[in-house]
Amino acid sequence: MPYAPAKSCVMPGCPEYRAEGSKYCSRHAQQFNQVEQERRGTASERGYGSRWARYRRMYLAEHPICVQCRRGATDVDHIKAIRGPYDPLFWVQENHQALCHSCHSEKTVKENGGFGRQK
Repeated sequence: MPYAPAKSCVMPGCPEYRAEGSKYCSRHAQQFNQVEQERRGTASERGYGSRWARYRRMYLAEHPICVQCRRGATDVDHIKAIRGPYDPLFWVQENHQALCHSCHSEKTVKENGGFGRQK
């Protein structure tokens, strides 16, 4: 089966090719990721500091199974998306569910395009 031709980086004027599944060449992907990370802020700035780490351990001890695939849970998910650490739903236990990392990643991408980007 023939391979698809390589696609160019979407950055205007860039002559480099991008990896399959990416919009950017490796140089511009690194720049985009750095800008995106700065925009999002640190995990602690987004409300996931030491208090969340303690809560997460407690929640996963009580809910050790992923609610979607029934494997071991690793992540505590906000069922209804939150807008930050001051959102009233951030600490509401009824808005949390235990998910394995792959199910949580899949849900995140479906809901907001992944990595905090809006769809």
